[in-house]
Amino acid sequence: MHSTVINAVAPIRICDLGGWTDTWFADEGTIFNIGVYPYAEVQIHAVQRTNADQRRIVLNAENFGDRYELGPGKIQYDRHPLLEACIDIMELPEELSFEINLYSEAPAGASTGTSAAVSVALIGGLDLLTPGSLTPHEVAALAHRVETECLGLQCGIQDQLCSAYGGLNFMEMFHYPKASVSPVSLPNSTWWELERRLVLVFLGNAHSSSAVHGQVIARLEKPGADKSMLEEMRRLARKGKDALSAGDFEAFGQAMVANTEAQRALHPGLVSQDADRVIEIAREHGALGWKVNGAGGEGGSITVLCGPTNGAKRAFQRALREADAKYQVIPTYLSRQGLRRWIAGAPAGA
Repeated sequence: MHSTVINAVAPIRICDLGGWTDTWFADEGTIFNIGVYPYAEVQIHAVQRTNADQRRIVLNAENFGDRYELGPGKIQYDRHPLLEACIDIMELPEELSFEINLYSEAPAGASTGTSAAVSVALIGGLDLLTPGSLTPHEVAALAHRVETECLGLQCGIQDQLCSAYGGLNFMEMFHYPKASVSPVSLPNSTWWELERRLVLVFLGNAHSSSAVHGQVIARLEKPGADKSMLEEMRRLARKGKDALSAGDFEAFGQAMVANTEAQRALHPGLVSQDADRVIEIAREHGALGWKVNGAGGEGGSITVLCGPTNGAKRAFQRALREADAKYQVIPTYLSRQGLRRWIAGAPAGA
């Protein structure tokens, strides 16, 4: 019996300047975001089955301690709908059985695009078993379709694209969901300094703000709605991109702060009390900027851009722990690459 092992990894997303403009109701979008590790990882064990074998697809969602077999026939989206829909949308060979293991060190509900990273890694890995080959951009588009078409969810385009491309990305959405992606190259010294200064803080609770998001979307989708704040966010995405390209960390921090205030202007509930508490601690320790990750709301996370000294950064992290044990610093480093996938299997004995 022939066995193949496929590995795939994809980074998560932080510090998304211009978020909210990557949606269907924004008309057009401009986003600057940063792909970082810890990544989402997928491992697929594919086995050639004989005619007598029944096809099996086993899913192991390791973070949830949930291992189960998908039933025969049409796949039902019931236990882990995102994962099940990603498998369902791929035209996988009927002569293969699979066991799929998924894991991420990023906490669930951290507002860092973890679900998008998982779906990009899963689709990218499964693609190695199908004829032809999807580009990273095509993988991102298919992962976005899973959320919007298969599951009927509200979903912007930036998370999947960031996971597919990695690194620093400037995105221009010209017609939802179509967008161009321009990777932003930095000198090593600027890259390393940015990596050293960034701190990702999980606020201790899974992101949960569907009611607030619904209110914002309902207001923005009305005919003639005032969308001027979205234009400000588009401007800030450009400002952030230009600032880092020039190695100007103060200007980049200012763009982060202004973007967080633009989120607050969309709805006060998009910047939570926990986020404000972390912001105040960051300010007291000389941070240059802070960005509530994703769309904002209760729970989730915030990206902080620290000042030039390591001591102040460490003092900030100590102050976080003293303020509330639930505030968790998630170690990160910038991703040089986006989606990576490779076949590591070898023939096995029958």
